[in-house]
Amino acid sequence: MTRFQLIKKEGKARRGVLQTPHGVVQTPVFMNVATQAAIKGAVSTEDLRNLGCQIALSNTYHLHVRPGDDLIRDMGGLHRFMRWDGPILTDSGGFQIFSLAKLRKIREEGVSFNSHVDGRLLFMGPEESMRIQANLGSDIAMAFDECVKIPSPRKYVEESADRTYRWLVRCKKALAEYNAEATAVNPGQMLFGINQGAVFHDIRVDHMKRIAELDLPGYAIGGLAVGETHQEMYDTIEAVEEWMPTDRPRYLMGVGTPGNILEAVSRGVDFFDCVMPARNGRHGHLFTKAGVINIKNEKYARDESPVDPMCSCPVCQRYSKAYLRHLFKAQEMLGLRLAVSHNLFFYNNMMQEIRDHLEEGTFESYRRQYSKILDTRI
Repeated sequence: MTRFQLIKKEGKARRGVLQTPHGVVQTPVFMNVATQAAIKGAVSTEDLRNLGCQIALSNTYHLHVRPGDDLIRDMGGLHRFMRWDGPILTDSGGFQIFSLAKLRKIREEGVSFNSHVDGRLLFMGPEESMRIQANLGSDIAMAFDECVKIPSPRKYVEESADRTYRWLVRCKKALAEYNAEATAVNPGQMLFGINQGAVFHDIRVDHMKRIAELDLPGYAIGGLAVGETHQEMYDTIEAVEEWMPTDRPRYLMGVGTPGNILEAVSRGVDFFDCVMPARNGRHGHLFTKAGVINIKNEKYARDESPVDPMCSCPVCQRYSKAYLRHLFKAQEMLGLRLAVSHNLFFYNNMMQEIRDHLEEGTFESYRRQYSKILDTRI
C-alpha cells in the first residue's frame, strides 16, 4: 500500500501528502540539503524548523567517509545524531562517487574509487549503499545508480541504464533484508528508484517502465541539471512523467532555481533538492520576489530596507541590506548565516505558496507570474 496520497491536481501539477516514519511531508516540497548532517552556513536543525523545512537531505557517501555510518548507527541513527526529528532522505552516494572521485572503476558488482578526503581505496555497490543507508536510518533511501555525463555516447547510456536497473533490483532485495533485522535503525525506511538515460527520451521511457514494475514507494528522475539546457530538462521530464506511477511521489534530483521548480511542478514533480539556496547565500546572492540580488554591491551600502519587503523571514523582519552587506565585507560569519537562513526560508515559503495555489486552483497564474522573474539577476 502506498504511503502517498494525491489530494488535488491542476493540469499535471500535483498536491499530495507522504507519510514517513518521522512525520508527514506536504508536497510539492523542497528538501533542505544537509550533506554532512549539517546545513552549510551555520544553520542548526532548530533553525530549520523555524525556516519552514519539512525534510532534510543528507549524503550517504560523505557520512560513510566521515564520521562513518557505523558510528552514526551506534549513536542511534542520523535523526538522533543530528537532533532532527523530521523526515530525512539520504542520497545513495552514486553522484558523489562519479563527480568527486578522481580514480574510479565501474563493474557489475559496483564501483571502486578513491576517497576525496584521504585517497584511501573504497568500494560501493548496491548492497553497500543500502547497508550504509540502513545504518543511517533515513526515512527515504535512494537507490544506487550511475549518473552519466551529458552528453555521453548513446551506447554507453544504454549500458549504464541497464546496469542501473540491475543495481536497483539488488537495492530492493538488500534494503528489505537489512530493515527486517531485529536491530534495524528505521524498519519503515522506504526505497526510491532512480530513472536514468541522459537526454535520450526512448532510453528514459524504457528505463522508467522497467523500474515502475518493481512497485517501489517512490521514483526519482536523476542525471539532470548536469549540463543540459533547461528546455532539454523540461522535455525529458515530460517524456518520463507519462510513465511514472501516479500514486507514488516523483522526485527531480538536484533541481534547482525557483523558476526550474515552478516549471517542474507544472510538469508533475513533487520533490526537489538543491544546494543552490545555501551555496548562493554564502556568496551573498539572495533570492527575492523581484529576482536575485548581490548583497555585496555598493548600492546597498546605505540601504535601510530589508532584503525582500515581501518576505516574512526573521532576517527580513530584523536586518537591513546595509547591515548584511557590512557583514559580508567584514567577513563576519553572521553574514553567511543570515543570508543562508533567508534563502532557505524563501525556498520553503515558495513551496508553501505553490501548495496553497494548487489547493485554490490558481497555480498556473502563479507560475506565469513568477517563473522567469524569480531567476532574474537584479
